[in-house]
Amino acid sequence: MTPDEFRRHGHALIDWIADYVATVGDGPVSAAVAPGEIRALLPEHPPATPEPFEAVLADLDRVVVPGLTHWQHPSFFAYFPCNSSFPSVLGELASAGLGVNGMLWATSPAATELETLMLDWMQELLGLPERFRSTGPGGGVIQGTASEATLCALLAARERVTSGATNRAGVTGGLVVYTTAHAHSSVEKGCRIAGIGSDHLRHVDVDDTYAMRADALAAAIAADRAAGLTPMAVVASVGTTSSMAVDPVPAIAEVCEREGVWLHVDAAMAGIAALCPELRWVNAGLERADSFCTNPHKWMGVNFDCDLFWVADRGALIAALSILPEYLRTAQTGSVIDYRDWQLPLGRRFRALKLWFTLRADGVATPQAMIRRHLALTDELVGWVEAEPRFELAAPPRLNLVCLRHVDGDAATDAVIERANATREALFTRTVLDGRSVLRVCIGGAQTERHHVEAAWKLLTSV
Repeated sequence: MTPDEFRRHGHALIDWIADYVATVGDGPVSAAVAPGEIRALLPEHPPATPEPFEAVLADLDRVVVPGLTHWQHPSFFAYFPCNSSFPSVLGELASAGLGVNGMLWATSPAATELETLMLDWMQELLGLPERFRSTGPGGGVIQGTASEATLCALLAARERVTSGATNRAGVTGGLVVYTTAHAHSSVEKGCRIAGIGSDHLRHVDVDDTYAMRADALAAAIAADRAAGLTPMAVVASVGTTSSMAVDPVPAIAEVCEREGVWLHVDAAMAGIAALCPELRWVNAGLERADSFCTNPHKWMGVNFDCDLFWVADRGALIAALSILPEYLRTAQTGSVIDYRDWQLPLGRRFRALKLWFTLRADGVATPQAMIRRHLALTDELVGWVEAEPRFELAAPPRLNLVCLRHVDGDAATDAVIERANATREALFTRTVLDGRSVLRVCIGGAQTERHHVEAAWKLLTSV
């Protein structure tokens, strides 16, 4: 493809994306295809000669789009929002076009310094503690997902509690991690990868809102110490996936400080709510946390993948992850941030561009207005649920998530979810709380308006 062809086809693709976003709400939310059906529409072997780009675009419409679940659809109420704004798409395009690898400061100083600044900007915009700013011993980095952030936090915690012994000897048998059964599955996966193991992951008891009980945490730590084990880390959730439960971070931090245990706070979606000053209760206790993460690629409009991960003291993180072969040593080594030492891979994309583009072109008022609109719609939906005798709330409503169930029991709840999703007019997901089926309605789409939520509720009460 020549530069002139790239210009022409690039314009066509931008037009295609703009049209897709403008019309995504006109069709079904989910795909009506069987496993293997998409592959069957494509040649079994790669093309022997280049094909016209027009044919590639045509197959986007013919093959790919009919096989998508449309996360940008205004009636997508499943899982969590995954919004993508036009400025962030352009930032991603610029990153791809530049084609740099920001693994070291020396490999592209602008990539490193812009990312450091973006984490400081977001610390300010979210009202996070000063200890997370890069100007002190802490600082932030853009990870791909909260799962990666959690693993990095666990590795830093392991480094601190063992003074690096596990990196040398590989022995982790006595270390223990604490969370709740409602925390993200990445906590257990991180324990497995870090050599802690699932058997040394403790699920601390929760209260009637599904939030961790600090007294139960203290008791669990005491029991493990008495058994000769070493408490290593606590992962607290500010907004669990199932019910948006918020663990009491201030009380948990008190236990962690007393016991010398690393505290990581996972606020993957809920943490972005702090863009609105009136919602900064989600930050409670963070001034005593060792690490924290949240995802602009969920509720802000920065396209996937973009997880913001901060540490109060970067020393343990770097010590856990830094390996310096001679071919990576530069004149600046040790005097600058080399983000390869803050993550699992060596190479890294220029993710900061899409965050920078979004903050400059859309500003903070755009996501603030979206968040406030979603909260108002959520409050209205809660009122409809409370007024409908066939349904009941399954968990305290919090932020933009409503958990409900049919009063006739699990079979009835599951049937509502299955029948509603089968219409492809909206999409919902199921979870389990207290052993009972729950229907989740997550209101977070950038294009979601009142009439979409109203239509979704009418669908749920009619199937």
